[in-house]
Amino acid sequence: MTEMTERAEDGHRTVPVERLKLGDHACMSVRGGESPWKVFTAYTRTSLARREKVLLVMTPDDMNDDDVVAFLDDGSGRVAEARDSGQLSLKRTTEMYLPDGRFDKDRTIDLYTAEVDRAAGEGWAALRLTADMSWAPEIGLDHERLLDYEASVAPLFADPLFTAICWYDHARFGDRLLDDMHKVHPLRVMENLDALDVTGTPDGSRIAGSAGLDTRVEFVEALREALSRRNAPGPARRLLDLRDLCFMEAHCAWQLISLAGSLPEGSEVTVRCGELLALVLRQLGADDVPQLVLSVEEDEVAV
Repeated sequence: MTEMTERAEDGHRTVPVERLKLGDHACMSVRGGESPWKVFTAYTRTSLARREKVLLVMTPDDMNDDDVVAFLDDGSGRVAEARDSGQLSLKRTTEMYLPDGRFDKDRTIDLYTAEVDRAAGEGWAALRLTADMSWAPEIGLDHERLLDYEASVAPLFADPLFTAICWYDHARFGDRLLDDMHKVHPLRVMENLDALDVTGTPDGSRIAGSAGLDTRVEFVEALREALSRRNAPGPARRLLDLRDLCFMEAHCAWQLISLAGSLPEGSEVTVRCGELLALVLRQLGADDVPQLVLSVEEDEVAV
């Protein structure tokens, strides 16, 4: 059973990096010394393939430029070619945020505006950015000024030629500031590629990320909780928002169909998802389960 709907824009949600679209302003926090480079590699390679320019802004003590290119390239030669052609640009935080040793909000916004204009002038489809924000605590920038800066860059994203991930080391910034940063940024990027983010809602759950071998148990547990009738008699009405689930293996899809089919007659589980996931569910028999309704939205070009 299928419905076609228009995509609703939901702000302040957590998404896998694969779901970032042109015009998105996102933050990502990294805990426990985890490296963000696997996420940045996926982000960079796909963006380059779509003829978008990529700007990586790193701290001076991060990997040197040649090591960054070698890591992202992994022997393919494509990332090295992108640097040579100017499609990949590597800069340091001292250049973009502290050119004279101090931070000036308006100057930084002007620098990023010039980068967006430069990418368009060079013929690239858009500009994708990642920026390490560790420069802020290093110069003792107070939290209010940093929050003000992040809020002030919003006009850069009005015309969808610019996408940015501002990433924060949890150990440097702490819970309080990161909570505020998640409010300022419309989106939060998941720090792992093969992970799930499960958010309970009054009428079901929102599940984002990847439902694969590594997350199979977590995904099925989330489904059971979302579809639980919580001791309520009679048919159940549940909504599963899977629009930001970028992968679902067949076993997880079968579990979803089976759990929906086990609900009492007259129950309805509405699954909001993209066309590809809907195709997988149909091939496994979703249309034969009267309790299951697929609310299908057009898949968007992401990353």
